[in-house]
Amino acid sequence: MTDTASAPLRRTPLHAAHLKAGARMVPFGGWDMPVQYAGLKAEHEAVRTGAGVFDVSHMGEFRVTGPDALAFLQHVTPNDVSKIRPGRAQYNWLPNDRGGLVDDIYIYRVADSEFLVVVNASNIEKDWAHLNALKGSFDVQLTNESDQWALLAVQGPQAAERLAAHATPDLLAPKKNAYFAGTLFGMDVHFARTGYTGEDGYEVFVPAGQAEALWEKLLETGIQPAGLGARDTLRLEAGFPLYGHEFSDDLHPLSTHYTWVAKDKAHHGREGLQSAPTQKLIGLKLEKVPVREGYPVKQGGRVVGHVTSGSSSPSLGHPIAMALVEAGAAGADTFEVEVRGKDHPATRTDVPFYRL
Repeated sequence: MTDTASAPLRRTPLHAAHLKAGARMVPFGGWDMPVQYAGLKAEHEAVRTGAGVFDVSHMGEFRVTGPDALAFLQHVTPNDVSKIRPGRAQYNWLPNDRGGLVDDIYIYRVADSEFLVVVNASNIEKDWAHLNALKGSFDVQLTNESDQWALLAVQGPQAAERLAAHATPDLLAPKKNAYFAGTLFGMDVHFARTGYTGEDGYEVFVPAGQAEALWEKLLETGIQPAGLGARDTLRLEAGFPLYGHEFSDDLHPLSTHYTWVAKDKAHHGREGLQSAPTQKLIGLKLEKVPVREGYPVKQGGRVVGHVTSGSSSPSLGHPIAMALVEAGAAGADTFEVEVRGKDHPATRTDVPFYRL
């Protein structure tokens, strides 16, 4: 969960609040971020059984407006943006022109000709340059609002109920991928019924200057702060890809189980996506030894791929991993993962690993 870049680390509007809460901070994607507070397992279990809150204010936000806003987003993404009604959200990609991804993103439709695009923290500058390079003759305005917003992800089976007691409008009725304005503890916010844990909950957009006050109110209700460590084990159990691990500029995204994102439509990078992937992402279960990104995956002693994400699963009680392997080897039931020179047996398993 660390990033060794030497540039000065950026801080979210909640940096002081994390230190106050006793967080252990680590570099991540160019930001100084909390990896844990009470401990990874306790935070993971809080989200699986109750409610936890993550600071994801390091994510980037771009507003796309104008008569050609929809046409522009249709051009730069493979999913069908026209299917998003105002007040709804959609997962999507930004393909490059060589069969990889500039980023994976979420698009929120505010109005007919207004969208909010949320991008990964480490890709903000790259995505901004990419979108501006593709503007061409589209009658569209792009605004980088990343510094204006804080984003808090309240996740868990009790998340919506806990928030609803302090919010308007009713938070229990909207379905997954809803997006709408409201209030929380009297503060003007935008709610999105989205998240990255496999659990129910909301991501709450709040002006950066109000973030710390909102954070403190959430903790007062008993919602537990959770760090990057728990966020990673939760998303891995849910089988969610992470940019830089399962996706990158050079990895074919159709190697993953997210092939449904690419619709049959014209868009930038379509030709690259239409090339057949030579690898496939699989799930692996191990008995005792946790495995990490980059560890070799073998079949009959021959290296056929590598681990992209791996950890011990707090919910399942054993190590799990996602791995990219040669397409021809992906159907096998058993593999080996090399850990410090020793091979450990691994069994191919369905993804997601944990189902609600």
